[in-house]
Amino acid sequence: MRLVLAGTPDTAVPSLRALLDSRHEVVAVVTRPDARSGRGRTLHPSPVKEVALEHGLEVLTPERPRDPAFLDRLRAIAPDCCPVVAYGALLPRAALDVPPHGWVNLHFSLLPAWRGAAPVQRALMAGDEVTGASTFVIEEGLDTGPVLGTLTEAVRPDDTSGTLLERLAGLGAGLLVATMDGLEDGSLRAVPQPPDGVSLAPKLTVAECEVRWSLPAHLVDRLVRGATPNPGAWTTFRGERLKVGPLDPAPEPPPDLPALAPGQLHPTKRAVFVGTGGAPVALREVGPHGKRTMPAADWARGVRIGPGEVLGGPVA
Repeated sequence: MRLVLAGTPDTAVPSLRALLDSRHEVVAVVTRPDARSGRGRTLHPSPVKEVALEHGLEVLTPERPRDPAFLDRLRAIAPDCCPVVAYGALLPRAALDVPPHGWVNLHFSLLPAWRGAAPVQRALMAGDEVTGASTFVIEEGLDTGPVLGTLTEAVRPDDTSGTLLERLAGLGAGLLVATMDGLEDGSLRAVPQPPDGVSLAPKLTVAECEVRWSLPAHLVDRLVRGATPNPGAWTTFRGERLKVGPLDPAPEPPPDLPALAPGQLHPTKRAVFVGTGGAPVALREVGPHGKRTMPAADWARGVRIGPGEVLGGPVA
């Protein structure tokens, strides 16, 4: 089949590479316009655009997928199907109607669970033990279209949203190729999503990623892992924000560790313990305001934590 892949971040690159290596013909990609990043705020192409240019593919970067010029060019290309992986924009009906086999999204959850922009983050924060990926035909609703294929993947105890998403992106690339194969040979049938088991996964906000140390240790751990690497978990120390990396949720406490109130700090030579609403946890890495991430023990030695000091509280 003639394919036009729509995708933007690193997550979409394994699928693009897998489709390029498949029996199908990728004739173009659709991706978000170049974005400014870094201290110099210079324009950078998306990861999908970079790979597409390496392979000599046509690259379409509409400001909005409803732009007439983009729709005209898409019709002229005449794709049989448009696979989608984390494109980042809503597709209008005029675009959805172009390919005969539709637009097929690779979504990183077992639909109808976790419909929305942050399925991996929300699954980790909810404590899911199993997740996966689904391919489905895009409709105008939010991830509501009929499902073509699925795969499952166990959530590991130390997974962050970054490590789990990377794993699902690699596995999902194979699922997307198999879905394209099945659509071409007619062996796949789209199955409507069941009405039960629907959950939503809106994009995480920075405010949601503030650590509430009054929660039980396992919920603090889930929040931090779900928010890592983006948008990043955080707390405050002495009125300034402090980034919080993945924790040791069940550390071996020293015999003289006192009872710690939620957020209360207790540094030792090799670890920094923090009180929660349950058992204490140990910080591994932190990112002080304006500085690079560092081991928590190094940070604690530098700031000279005083007796009874706590994490959390208003930002100065």
